Parts: sequence; C-alpha cells; structure tokens
Amino acid sequence: MNSATGIKIFSGQTSSALGQKIAMAHGSPLGDSTLQKFSDGEFQPIFNESIRGNYVFLIQSTCPPTENLMELLMMIDAARRASAGYICAVIPYFGFARQDRKDKPRVAIASKLVANLLTTAGANRVMTMDLHAPQIQGFFDIPVDHLDGSAIFIPYIENLIKEHAMPNLTFASPDVGSTNRVREVATYFGADMVICDKQRKRANEIAGMTVIGDVVDRDLILIDDICDTAGTLTKSAAMLMDKGARSVRAFCTHPVLSGKAYENIENSVLSELVVTDTIPLKQASSKIKVLSTADLFAHCIQNAYSNESINDLFVHEKIKKANLV
Repeated sequence: MNSATGIKIFSGQTSSALGQKIAMAHGSPLGDSTLQKFSDGEFQPIFNESIRGNYVFLIQSTCPPTENLMELLMMIDAARRASAGYICAVIPYFGFARQDRKDKPRVAIASKLVANLLTTAGANRVMTMDLHAPQIQGFFDIPVDHLDGSAIFIPYIENLIKEHAMPNLTFASPDVGSTNRVREVATYFGADMVICDKQRKRANEIAGMTVIGDVVDRDLILIDDICDTAGTLTKSAAMLMDKGARSVRAFCTHPVLSGKAYENIENSVLSELVVTDTIPLKQASSKIKVLSTADLFAHCIQNAYSNESINDLFVHEKIKKANLV
C-alpha cells in the first residue's frame, strides 16, 4: 500500500444504481463523473472533481462485456493520469470469466486478457464476486479480493427456513463445476446435497442430464454463479421435480439473463430465483427476487482501505467459527 489518503467512489454507467447503494452503505458520497458521448458512439469518462492522492474505487460490472469493460479501462487510465494515489477496480460481475482456458484449438483465454488489460491500464487492485472459475485470481499479478455471494444468500435462506417447514432441505449443484460452492453452503446448514450432471452439445445447449443423489420429498435449493439463458437452471429444476422433489428454488449471483431467460424462468417449476444486483435486471419478473451486494462491497472497500482482513465475509470462516468441520 502506498501513501494514498481518503476514499473516493465512482461508478460506470452500467453500475450507477449499485454504485449509489455502495457509496450510501459506506457513508461516502458517490463521486462526480460524467460519460461524454460522441455522435459516432465513441465515449470519454471524465472525473469532475480532484482525485489527486486519493484511494479511488471504480465500480463497474462488465455486462454486456465489451463497452462496459472499455469504459472501466478508460476510467482507470483517467484516474492514473489524474494522479490518484491508489486505484481499485470494483467489478461485481467479471465478464469473459467463462473463457478461462483453451477448451478447443485456436481460441483466446479472454479472462487472462482482461486481467492483463486492467493491470496495464493502471489498476492496483481488483475487487469482484463469485468468479466463474476461482483460479482466475491467478491471472492477476495484483491483489484480488474475491467476495463470496453465499454471504448474502445465507441470511435469506435462514429466513426461508423459519418461514417454511423444510425438514428435508437439500442443496443441489446444477453441474459438477459448482460442487465446491454448493458443498460449503450445505455444510453450513448441515444439509445434504445432490449433483445435476449435464452434458452439453455446445454453449447454452444441453444434450442430457442426470441427478446424483436422493431428492424424493425434499425441498431443493440450486446454487450457481451465473444464470444466463436459464436453460440449465430450469431443466435441472424440472428434472428434480420429476424425480420427486417437493419444491425447487434457485440462487444465482449474477443475473445475466439473456435470450429467452425471463420466459424460461416464468414458465418453469421454480418457486423463485434469487439473484444479486451485480447486474441490473432488464425487466421485472414475479419469480425473481433481487438481494443487494452494497453492504458487502462497502465493508470490503473500507477494510481494503484500512488494511484489515476480509476473512469474516466468507462462508468457510463462518463454518470454522461454528465448528462445523
């Protein structure tokens, strides 16, 4: 950490509503900035106040990724050229995270490219939530605070258990890749878990799916990081109900919700889909409940500024303190 003094929080266009909430939760006003737009579509972020020597937090989710990512990169560059003391890119939803490896010949590893771009632009630190692949943290040569969305979901699930009789509560992973995330939450509640094993034809298209574990007469909670077209989620829910589940709910951190996602969710057997505000919803839905990440990010921002640990924000620390393992 260098000699940066004072916190200033700014947001990009996509995350302006979340930026306001985070600033309010932190107790700081949201910084004054504008995005000048030219007739050909080019744009220019401008800080309308001095940030010299300040610890600057720039809040922007990269969804849809390209223009919002470019805006964030230009904000970082502008902050560096304005002599900010320390620059932290707060990226609630980190786009391109699904491209974290070469899964076929002659393709880019886009998440590594984005890590390089953020560092080259001048970011000193990155703060994000529920990366599609946790190992993406290793693509950075600067500190990464990787927050856990389960910290937001757990209190909601606790209230859900109080309001509804759920003696056979069971957590479900919609695919093998989400197993570790789901196991932590299941361990916290002392509940069983099952796995929905899917086989894909291609991106966003499922060839087949099987369930590993018992779901008869159980209340299922599916947990995942991203809900894109909602195809996997709704098919998993339907299969679980077909196999005897009593109810199925889903918790997904990032509501990408592209294509026919809203239609798929409305027509599904899901009791509800609980998401966070890392990505603003495109439309309202009777089945979608949004929980705010503002308090969690505000807490992390303050701890990063004051050089304090953020361990207490993670589920595995809560499990240890409760002596569940």
